[in-house]
Amino acid sequence: MIHEVDEGLRLLLVDAGLQENGVDLVFDAPTKDWSARRNAPTISVFLHRIREDATRRRTGTAEEHDDQGMVIGWRTPPRWFELTYLVTAWTNRPQDEHRLLSEVLRCLVRTDVLPARMHMGSLAELGLAVEIEAAGPGTDGPSASDVWSALGGELKAAIDLRVWAPLAGERTSAGPPVTEGLVVKTAPARDGDDAGPGRRLRYDGASDPGGQGFAAERERQLPPGRRRRGGAAR
Repeated sequence: MIHEVDEGLRLLLVDAGLQENGVDLVFDAPTKDWSARRNAPTISVFLHRIREDATRRRTGTAEEHDDQGMVIGWRTPPRWFELTYLVTAWTNRPQDEHRLLSEVLRCLVRTDVLPARMHMGSLAELGLAVEIEAAGPGTDGPSASDVWSALGGELKAAIDLRVWAPLAGERTSAGPPVTEGLVVKTAPARDGDDAGPGRRLRYDGASDPGGQGFAAERERQLPPGRRRRGGAAR
């Protein structure tokens, strides 16, 4: 899911024209060594924190059906995670960095939800909204100075970007439909003799129960001398 959010953010920024004029868009950590190797105007979208949003956690399972309405599996509800990015601009002059960072901020603040056409993989399959918040109120996460200290670089202007995205639940496949009756076998005798092949209960010899399976109505054979309600004895 994380790489799919990365790709969605990349498409969002590209769609706003932020890769024009030779500007690079990367998801690298802006360390001191990285900045020294940079040789073009660059926007860095660095993921530095992943935390589950426990308020959205749900329990239970949901059925999955095929085109004929048959149950083919069960899936647990998605888990929601908050992804926190540090967005920075890198050029040779601070004025150019601020101009570039302003364009990024303009793109992000006018988007509350990542457009569905930018959802990839499991995000597209789930069809759930991926929320975005740029430069919002402070959280209980690490401060900007702590992040820069861990990266080994100097503090500079950056946009805190938070994304709430779903991680698809675990899927359990349904077994194949029952096509034959139950077979009962006895335990082997004490002297070691084989207990035999067993005895089939109901639908003896059935191999293809039809489209409705064993839910379809079947003719029930009555013992001799018994008769059906409203009918003659058989």
